[in-house]
Amino acid sequence: MSENQITKFQLIVSIVNKGDCNKVIDSSLEAGAEGGTIITGRGSGIHEKAKLLSFTIEPEKDIVLTLVPADRTEKVLEAIVKATKLNEPGHGIAFVLDVEKTTGINHLIE
Repeated sequence: MSENQITKFQLIVSIVNKGDCNKVIDSSLEAGAEGGTIITGRGSGIHEKAKLLSFTIEPEKDIVLTLVPADRTEKVLEAIVKATKLNEPGHGIAFVLDVEKTTGINHLIE
C-alpha cells in the first residue's frame, strides 16, 4: 500500500458522566462514526468529589473511545459536544489524538 493510500485516523476520547455514553455513541454514529468502545472510570478532579456523611464520593465516568477517519473527526466531535453539552461545566470533556497505526479495521480502510 503506497503512502497516499493509507487512511489517517484519529481517536476521539470522550469522558462523560455515568450514563451519558449512549448519547456519545448515538450522536457519533449519526455523524458518520462506525461505533465506539465504552470504558468505566472514576473522576478525580477538584469538582468531582462530593461528600456524604463525611465519606468522599468519587463519581463514576463513562469513557468512550471513537476511532474515525481524520476527515470525519470534526463532524463527529461536534455531534458529541452537542449531544452531551460538553461546552457546559460539569458535563465532561473530549479530546482528539492522532493515531499513528491501526490494524483490524480493514472495513474502514477499503
